Amino acid sequence: MEFVQNFPFFSIILAMFSGVLCAVLKPKAARNLVLSVITVIGGMSFAVLGYTLKAGEYYVYWMGHFPAPFGNEIRIGVLEALMASAFCVVILLSLLGGMKHIFHDVEDTKVNHYFLMISLLFSSMLALIYTNDLFTAYVFVEINTLASCAIVMLRKAKETLVATTRYLIMSLLGSGLFLIGICILYDITGHLLMSNIKESVAVLASTGEYAFPLEIIICLFSIGLAIKSALYPFHSWLPDAHGTSTSASSAILSGLVLKAYIILLIKIFYRVIGIDVVYASKAVNVLFVMGLLAMLMGSLKSLKEKDLKRMIAYSSVAQIGYIYMGIGIGSEVGMIAACFHILAHAVTKPMLFCSAGGFMEVSGGSKKFVDLKGAARRNMLAGIAFVIGSLSMIGIPLTAGFVSKMYFATASIGMPEKVIPTLVVLSISTVLNALYYVPAIIVLFSKTDNNNKIVAVPDKKDIAFIISMVGFIILNFVLGICSDPFLTMIRQGLEMFG
Repeated sequence: MEFVQNFPFFSIILAMFSGVLCAVLKPKAARNLVLSVITVIGGMSFAVLGYTLKAGEYYVYWMGHFPAPFGNEIRIGVLEALMASAFCVVILLSLLGGMKHIFHDVEDTKVNHYFLMISLLFSSMLALIYTNDLFTAYVFVEINTLASCAIVMLRKAKETLVATTRYLIMSLLGSGLFLIGICILYDITGHLLMSNIKESVAVLASTGEYAFPLEIIICLFSIGLAIKSALYPFHSWLPDAHGTSTSASSAILSGLVLKAYIILLIKIFYRVIGIDVVYASKAVNVLFVMGLLAMLMGSLKSLKEKDLKRMIAYSSVAQIGYIYMGIGIGSEVGMIAACFHILAHAVTKPMLFCSAGGFMEVSGGSKKFVDLKGAARRNMLAGIAFVIGSLSMIGIPLTAGFVSKMYFATASIGMPEKVIPTLVVLSISTVLNALYYVPAIIVLFSKTDNNNKIVAVPDKKDIAFIISMVGFIILNFVLGICSDPFLTMIRQGLEMFG
């Protein structure tokens, strides 16, 4: 075994133990530790990506070098390494972009606890990407849930308690359905390792035995993780959770946490149930319809919002719909488009949330559009980043969002029964996206009224914020202009899944 093959395991453990250390460190020391650990893990993730691309195949790693059930098993291919690398970059830039707000919005005595939860959250997301064991996936789903709730609740605001409670209840409902699916699957197959389950499911599917329980299992997994990823109509918790938390928390929750659950669902479809069995079950048709509804309803909700962060949060509901629509198309191209949109949304939505934080900073902390008039003039970098992020969400050429929408449209052409609904809803959603992002840009760049809350100009020496915004802008254009290498890696990764 080459040493680089140990890096995924090291990444999970390093992130977890850095959180433990944060509990006893001072706030700034905890911050420096977490940023350093994320940077190191990012380097290891890129090394693993390079290794899997060169090898051209996945490999299996036994934690402790003991085979299951004594050692936990993780499985690493191109797609896992790509997503882990992307997650490292995005969480680092999100923390940098919202660092000032973390120290402002979180009580001094709890800042180290915030970074503790960020470390646990990061560790759990990496584990969800890499794990090859269903029960281990459930354990880290719960760790992910608790850590996510904590980073929302740690902000100094009364409304965060209500938002956290709603988030926790809905998340636990999703986790419960996911666990029931695992229990039924274990009962009929006798396995928890994904590869072993897939072999058993293939036999059952070929004989027609347990056909109805398999349908129920697919539904439980799909609904459970749809709830946790805020797919319409299970989205009610998201606007409050994302709208009331710090800018960094909103960025991480929207850009990464929601995507981790979708990645897990894709893994289950390919590596547990088998994608052919999933397509035969027609469950993808339900996800397709729900995705289309999310694209429309999320955008319509955004149109009505007078709160910038809540508008961006509802926009996330629509963008999650895009991903599920891609999965629901039921083809390889549709799945590739869905995976690419995971990356596109991950580098765009955190930029929008961090930009919103920059606007609030120069507008008395208000999130209301009426108070944000001219905010982009006072924080020009945030304004530029918001414009580029908005254009990406609309789907303007040269941005990451354009590539996603183009591939969604291309994927639908190969499915005659789905091409018209896909193209129609894509068109309507694009128009709706423009109808709430363009007016927001106009307000933000308008001349300031005397009634607007102007309390400060942005700190030109805020290097962390500058690095974050510039980094997100570059990533967005890289995905928009140089998409082919990423699409190729996604295609290779999905082939390894199968």
